Amino acid sequence: MNVTDISFWSSLLSILVIDLILSGDNAVVIALATLNLDDEDKKRGIFWGTFGAVGLRILLTAIAAILLKVPFIQAIGGSLLTWIAIKLLKDQDAEEHHMQAAGSLFDAIKIIIFADLLMSLDNVLAVAGAAGGNYILLVLGLCISIPIVIFGSTLLSGLMEKWPWLVFIGAGLLGYTAGEMVLNDSYFRFLHEIPALEYIIPWGLAVFVVIIGSVIKKSKKKAVKQQ
Repeated sequence: MNVTDISFWSSLLSILVIDLILSGDNAVVIALATLNLDDEDKKRGIFWGTFGAVGLRILLTAIAAILLKVPFIQAIGGSLLTWIAIKLLKDQDAEEHHMQAAGSLFDAIKIIIFADLLMSLDNVLAVAGAAGGNYILLVLGLCISIPIVIFGSTLLSGLMEKWPWLVFIGAGLLGYTAGEMVLNDSYFRFLHEIPALEYIIPWGLAVFVVIIGSVIKKSKKKAVKQQ
């Protein structure tokens, strides 16, 4: 397959569409992780977080087929993503903005890359399939999607600052994604035999994240005021 083939461009288009569809959760993570940074650090966090996440996704594609066959991998990833969603929610407090250490930019980049790594376990197979084993296509598709993800993250971050309730929706979305990861784990595929669980587990984790994150956030805020 070379650049003069129609199949090359149709495959590239397919990869781009897949990347865009799968980038929604990543944009939410990036927006939440960089919400409390100042404008300059926010730009750096979004750029380097996205750059690192895409790089890891490319590497992960090579071993995804093996990883997804290992029992509990996605379930563990879903559990970790739930923890990340709760942490992001409890940390988003305007009153704590001035208490952020200089290392907060680095922390935001770590969260973005780690969360993307967790969420990409079941996503990269679709991209790899569209690429047909052509890694040039894979890298091109991901590189094209970078500016779109960055723009989406910047837009979401700005909206979250204007409307704080969007933070709760974003955290809930990550909880929902974590639930889907558990359902798709090779060990827990039997759960699909109970149709109700396909809705209860993702939505239950979404609600769980919002409630627990809110409770911890209020407790943390109360403790700060008492100091």
